[in-house]
Amino acid sequence: MWGCRCRTLAGHAHPHPSERRSGPHATGLRLTAPDGPDGNPLLAYFLDNPGRLLHKWVHYFDIYHRYLAGFRDRPVVLIEFGVFHGGSLQMWKQYLGPQARIVGVDINPACTSLEEPQIEVVIGDQEDRGFLASLRELIGPADVVIDDGGHTMAQQIATFEEMFPALTPGGVYLVEDLHTSYWEEYGGGYRAPGTFIEYAKDLIDQLHGWHARDGQPEITDYTRGIGAMHVHDSVIVIDKHLVTAPEVRMTGKASF
Repeated sequence: MWGCRCRTLAGHAHPHPSERRSGPHATGLRLTAPDGPDGNPLLAYFLDNPGRLLHKWVHYFDIYHRYLAGFRDRPVVLIEFGVFHGGSLQMWKQYLGPQARIVGVDINPACTSLEEPQIEVVIGDQEDRGFLASLRELIGPADVVIDDGGHTMAQQIATFEEMFPALTPGGVYLVEDLHTSYWEEYGGGYRAPGTFIEYAKDLIDQLHGWHARDGQPEITDYTRGIGAMHVHDSVIVIDKHLVTAPEVRMTGKASF
């Protein structure tokens, strides 16, 4: 444990051995962070954090900026599982702009004290599918879902299966800290059945369902709903699209 007061959804500490940076608590935070040395405003915000405690693997910031930059300054809804001390909620608010609605989800009731304009917190267990169904009804369609919650296999899979349908076409789903798929204390293990990494491999099969022979893999809702999957160290990003059967064509003149 690393002494977090706002537990993630299963009560587990954030499995990040990286150092934390703390800053003064602030409410109503809306600052303009200059781009960092690599042109990444999220990294710049993190390195000069003016708000609540943030705890992240540093290489995540390039991943975030790559896939979320297109959502800035638009009326988007972002849901993040795992509130911790509320620092990332403030970061998303600053990054996405004044039209964004930021929703944090955590099991610790104390996290409701971290609400502020544009930021709301919902209390519940991310492994409870009934709660997740009620969350979909409460929040409505979302543009971005980030799973930085309890990091157990059951939590990650349940949350994906219940919340991916809530994404709008063009939305993005990020699952973080997937190194726990290799850690026994989170239900993981190298190529162990039931880890999110192995689950994601099955999603890749379903994505290719259009090309099945002998009925395997089948065409599923994920075949029709996953536009792409991007695999990074400890993070998988899944694009939501309305996918139809691919077609192949030829154009131009034959050479032989």
